[in-house]
Amino acid sequence: MQEINISSFFCSKLPHIQAKRKSFTPRIMANIHDHGFSVVFGLLGNILSFLVYLAPLPTFYRIFKKKSTEGFQSIPYSVALFSAMLLLYYAFLKKHDAFMLITINSIGCCIESIYLLLYMVYATKSARVYTTKLLIFFNLGALGSIILLTFIFSEGSSRISVVGWICAVFSVCVFAAPLSIIRLVIKTKTVEYMPFPLSFFLTLCAVTWFLYGFSLRDYYIATPNILGFIFGITQMILYLLYRGGRKEQILPEIKAQETLPESKAKEQANGVQLSTLNQHQEAAAMNNGVGGMISNSQIVPSETNV
Repeated sequence: MQEINISSFFCSKLPHIQAKRKSFTPRIMANIHDHGFSVVFGLLGNILSFLVYLAPLPTFYRIFKKKSTEGFQSIPYSVALFSAMLLLYYAFLKKHDAFMLITINSIGCCIESIYLLLYMVYATKSARVYTTKLLIFFNLGALGSIILLTFIFSEGSSRISVVGWICAVFSVCVFAAPLSIIRLVIKTKTVEYMPFPLSFFLTLCAVTWFLYGFSLRDYYIATPNILGFIFGITQMILYLLYRGGRKEQILPEIKAQETLPESKAKEQANGVQLSTLNQHQEAAAMNNGVGGMISNSQIVPSETNV
């Protein structure tokens, strides 16, 4: 009976095993970049982003019910409309594999336009003037300049790259909006105005759009959502750490202002527009565009209209 040399047997099989291992990783990456994955992630992203766009509904129900904007700002909705229109422009330039971006940002443009219309109906005269200025600045000035300059100074794939970078930089700036909330939570050690459902859905939305962008190798969509994921995880960790915080620690600056004489408080508030805490989160969520519901009690109106 012939003896089997075990070492020589494994040595002869080793190159075959190594070749299989080398081919395994590219196969996984190829599967991730498959068109079917982008469709799945795109559909999930559309559903989650649609829910995020509906997050301000309680705010506008309150405005409609009281026939007053009560100091709520129009900035988040103006910026969200600009963001949706910018991403829509990028999607139309891209053409290939852009259907999911076109659908959600078209819906976003419609929803934000309705929000702004309702806001203008019930806002004070000064607030309407301010909102009109915002719309002219963002949607006519900024967006118009981007479209005009990219058509004059770039073409083809370079135009897509330039607009893609503009979208990515703007998204990064918007994702930084929750930093003020994170700072407030750490300072007051309470999470009353940082609702967990919204933080959770923001994180889920960021992950979904990252996977969508990564599956299409569209890093202008994927990259900013890494930052969104980090901020979302940070907010959820802070929620777990400070969820037992006391409510009386909330908004010490506003409470201190309430103790001032009325005339002095009005003087301080004159011409100043203070944003609501949850509107910062709404802005980041809606501008992700590409979550949960918040109740009336979780939205704090600012002190004054502009």
